[in-house]
Amino acid sequence: MDTRAPPVPMEPAVAAMLRLQGHDPDAVAGLIADVLTHVHCALPDPPTSVDARLFALLPYDAVDRVSSLPDVLLGNIVSRLPIKDAARTAALSRRWTGVWRSAPLVLVDSHILPAGAAIGRADTRRVTSAVSCVLGAHPGPFRCVHLTSSYMEEFHGLLTRWLQTLAVKGIQELVLVNRPWPLDLVLPATFLSMTTLTRLYLGLWKFPGTAGVPRATCFPNLRELGFSTVIMESRDLDFMLDRSPVLETLCVGGNMFKLPLRLVSQSLRCIKITGCSFEEISVVDAPRLERLICSACLPGGAVCTRVKIGHAPKLDLLGYLDARRHVLEVGKTVIKAGVKASPSTMVSSVRILALEVCFGVRNDVKMILTVLRCFPNIETLHIMSGETDQPLGKLNLKLWNEFGPIECICSRIKLLGFHDFRGDRSELAFLKFFVGRALVLKEVMIVSSFTSKEDARSKVLPLLSMKWVSAGTKVFVHCSNRQSNIRSFKRASDFSLGDPFVEC
Repeated sequence: MDTRAPPVPMEPAVAAMLRLQGHDPDAVAGLIADVLTHVHCALPDPPTSVDARLFALLPYDAVDRVSSLPDVLLGNIVSRLPIKDAARTAALSRRWTGVWRSAPLVLVDSHILPAGAAIGRADTRRVTSAVSCVLGAHPGPFRCVHLTSSYMEEFHGLLTRWLQTLAVKGIQELVLVNRPWPLDLVLPATFLSMTTLTRLYLGLWKFPGTAGVPRATCFPNLRELGFSTVIMESRDLDFMLDRSPVLETLCVGGNMFKLPLRLVSQSLRCIKITGCSFEEISVVDAPRLERLICSACLPGGAVCTRVKIGHAPKLDLLGYLDARRHVLEVGKTVIKAGVKASPSTMVSSVRILALEVCFGVRNDVKMILTVLRCFPNIETLHIMSGETDQPLGKLNLKLWNEFGPIECICSRIKLLGFHDFRGDRSELAFLKFFVGRALVLKEVMIVSSFTSKEDARSKVLPLLSMKWVSAGTKVFVHCSNRQSNIRSFKRASDFSLGDPFVEC
């Protein structure tokens, strides 16, 4: 499914204002498109699709057997149709007249527009009007509502009434994204009364203050929560975690403020953080946490994000840790290059670890090797080969051998995934060091950005020609010009995937 957001046409008046302010309207339009795309990439897929095609096979006796099905089953069918098709079923026959109104509502407002159409303000006003009609006409319950196509600064009072209606009519899943701008449009606090929510994703809002919210406010059924480019204080996120006793999945993306992120939850299993600039990500108390995924963090200046692992006894998967952007702290010890591993600095529960490394930067390599010693039981290691504008050193195999043995490489790791392989000499030196020590290694997966598999394999030949200490290791070489799968939150939070870092 294409996750790019529909384009936003630049209005002539806005373009003229931007030129007067010294801005390039095309560059601003591109920025808006990028922001919307990142926001939409983090959204869950709706349960209906306009890409599906409907077919009907007429029975030989021309008897309408579908209409004789029980109301519950017919309602289930209607709930799986795009909103326009679902409403049209009322015209099929007398039997279908009340089915749509009694079916659990699925409303995806982008399905009201022509597929792939640019969304101007006139279009969004028509969508907004249609949404109001649907929400007013349908008695509920509301199974799933995706509202992503309106400029809500024009309809803030209407949005408040929408949220009140959704709360009263038993909304289960809500995706609510504002069309930019402004980025600081305050989300009405009425959404805090949606006690029936099981999934909530918010994008391009300013979160309402929670200081005066009644203590009894609670989301007893909420299992998935996502914030994308949402302006909020740390205490507001603390509020949501504290009032969501069964929350399992948290996605935070596009945060542009250096706030500490403290994670205290008795129910969280997966946390995905992307495109954020937190000064600190601290897992204080998360006894059920299994996955902590941080990718594409963008700290300002020379500030790095400190990743603190406190009480997380079930943590099984961690990554991508980046030597340039992350500082790892285990317990009360900051893991620096050269720090000796001890029981107090080890995270023994982690089996899958992902690291980003610039192999030509000696300090990065030393840091990553120190980090590896803190994870003695990892069975799968993913390496993302990073790029840098720093002068590159010459890290050959001789220098790698000087670093000494690492327990997890020698006796634990069974699968090595090497992503964004470019065939650099420093990358090959690491791979030779690794396969020359990995006694239980069973599989090496090399993902290259080369256009042909033959070019990629030619770069790997020096590795294949050497003697490996683990006999029978299988080597797979793939070509891919796309970003790692873990950029997708859907993969990160899918527990049916044992390892979401693996390229499909």
